[in-house]
Amino acid sequence: MVNPFTENKIMAKARYLKENDLYPFFTPIEETDGYSVQVHGKKQIMIGSNNYLGLTHHPEVREAAKNAIDKFGTGCTGSRFLNGNLTIHEELEEKLAKYLGHDKAIVYATGMQANLGALSSICGPKDCMLFDSENHASIIDASRLAMGTTFKYKHNDMESLEDALQSNVNRFKRMIIVADGVFSMTGDILNLPKVVEMAQKYGAMVYVDDAHGLGVLGERGRGTMDHFNLTDKVELNMGTFSKSFASIGGVISGRADIIDYIKHTSRSFMFSAALPPAAIATVSKCIDIVLADGSIHENLWKNVEFMKQGFKDLGFYTYNSQTPIIPIFVGDDLKAMEVTRFLKEQGIFCTPVISPAVPKGEALIRTSYMATHQKADLEYVLEKFKLAKKVCDIPERHHQ
Repeated sequence: MVNPFTENKIMAKARYLKENDLYPFFTPIEETDGYSVQVHGKKQIMIGSNNYLGLTHHPEVREAAKNAIDKFGTGCTGSRFLNGNLTIHEELEEKLAKYLGHDKAIVYATGMQANLGALSSICGPKDCMLFDSENHASIIDASRLAMGTTFKYKHNDMESLEDALQSNVNRFKRMIIVADGVFSMTGDILNLPKVVEMAQKYGAMVYVDDAHGLGVLGERGRGTMDHFNLTDKVELNMGTFSKSFASIGGVISGRADIIDYIKHTSRSFMFSAALPPAAIATVSKCIDIVLADGSIHENLWKNVEFMKQGFKDLGFYTYNSQTPIIPIFVGDDLKAMEVTRFLKEQGIFCTPVISPAVPKGEALIRTSYMATHQKADLEYVLEKFKLAKKVCDIPERHHQ
């Protein structure tokens, strides 16, 4: 009898990669200082992290987390709805709402739960969601949980979005445009000005998943909607704490009436244990730090521009990224694995992105940069990518 858990395409591919020393997943990291890690006893420069501001090891952040444990313990052992609602949860929500420029905010145990809970709560059976074809997996799963109908439009294609709006404006009670603020694989920024224009024209709501924009774009990291000065035009904004804010969790901010409704109807909020005290304190301290220290974002963008220019000079195709996410086009899935293995042998920790995460033939190496990266390390990364280009025969440019 065939075992469905072992005899399938996914596990066959995993076995092949392991047998050929190409398997890049679940790498056990033994030690880290944020911008470098130790793997199998050897130091590697980390360019595969979402720790954009480099705050995971900031002394004030670590101290705040320890103090929270001393005061509140290690966990809440219950949901916010019943016995796990700490004063610091409510204080953080007030701080996040003020920081983001919205009326109210609600925090979730993870970013994925934030999308699952908020979108399934607001999209009822007479509603529809219109979402970008390159949205995060959590939005796809949220669309499966929601009672409403879902329509995709072509990635960042405003004509495609308008076609979807025109087709559905008279068919549904509510239309919700849902899109990433910064697309996690290619580093594209959402064309939010046009999305807002379309939303106003057709009476739709705007929901931005800003997991990779929060802490990075806008004034002191207030995100994509601040970057375009359109905060008041975005009904709901989602962010995560597992990237720039050095912890775990998610936040939904927006109009007070919508946030209150979500708070009382979102199942992934109501039936999940509350964020632990250390996580709450970490996020709160990260916000304090970025508001007080402008050099963090200065260092981040200096490093990003240095790497963008460096890769351009070496002839790599980087999808014209405008963010700390700088993808390197490789094309073939196996070649992406080979490049990853070669770079790890050279002391560089990076991550391949292959189908189905990207279309077949669009495999890439997803690199990302931090405020805490040192120039000498970045120069070393470029030197080894130059060598990898020759050894692994990486294409000079992307062919559409």
